[in-house]
Amino acid sequence: MPLKTRLLLAPALVAGAALTLAGCASATADPSQSSASADAITIVTSTNVYSQIAEEIAGDAATITPVISSAAQDPHDYEATAADQLTVQKADLIIQNGGGYDAFMDSLIDASKSEAPVIVAAEYSDSWQGTEATEHDTDELEASPHSELEHDHDHIEGFNEHVWYDPHTIEHVTEAITEELSRLVPDEAETFQANSTAFLAQVAGLEKSLDDIKAAHGGAEVFVTEPVPGYLIAAAGLENATPDEFSEAVEEGQDVPAAVLLAALNEVKSGEVKVVIANAQAGGAETTQIIDAAGTAGIPVLEFTETRPDDQTYIQWMQKNIEDLAGALDK
Repeated sequence: MPLKTRLLLAPALVAGAALTLAGCASATADPSQSSASADAITIVTSTNVYSQIAEEIAGDAATITPVISSAAQDPHDYEATAADQLTVQKADLIIQNGGGYDAFMDSLIDASKSEAPVIVAAEYSDSWQGTEATEHDTDELEASPHSELEHDHDHIEGFNEHVWYDPHTIEHVTEAITEELSRLVPDEAETFQANSTAFLAQVAGLEKSLDDIKAAHGGAEVFVTEPVPGYLIAAAGLENATPDEFSEAVEEGQDVPAAVLLAALNEVKSGEVKVVIANAQAGGAETTQIIDAAGTAGIPVLEFTETRPDDQTYIQWMQKNIEDLAGALDK
């Protein structure tokens, strides 16, 4: 699969981004704990989700730095720093989520004038609206790692940007990382491919676990306070019972309209919802009301995070989410 590259922001936005970088240091741009060799390439990712996936494939051949490594930070609202810009400037490969989730990366890349190839995970999703328009073959990428087309990476209405919760998308992202690493360090191509094959086998294990849920509980209704686990519950064959207006308002930090909140509460109280899933890193009064209503109705409530827990790999994290979901549905 050809590498998909970041599409450039409009010049006015680029100029603004360079002027608004906050601070002179960043406590979040922590390198990966891998022991890379002295001549290792440098990979910069937007979050610790993609840094860990990249580490699985690159091993000691790369130094990997996530701009956001703390579960306490929301990538939607992250304000990039001058130190982040310097980190991105030194990158040989950049991996971001895209889809408006980590728009700060667009600003950092443009402000740093980086020429490194950029893998945008959202563009590998089957739900991505611009897939056909943003594909480039390898020859084009070698000539220019950045497309000359302009594209707005702000939130895309109707698109769930939380694509790392979709194992199928992660398969394609893994293939893209492997392909690009092999181009950057051809002597290690066989190692990268072997690492990729091993990692993809684990991703297939996640899909098997989701298939097991589908076989046991396909069609069951789940309420999600935000669209974070949307791809995961869809892959498990579950029905999202959440009013779109509710989850969108919560995700955008807006007040949920009274009529929408009432409809959401009635849905939870209907007896059809089997599990409620909340975002452990965000929420508000309306989310609390949903959780309270679920507790009163005896409905299990799970909390999923947007960033990877420090003590878990990507696979361990997703597998735990899936196991928690299966356990809640079994109750």
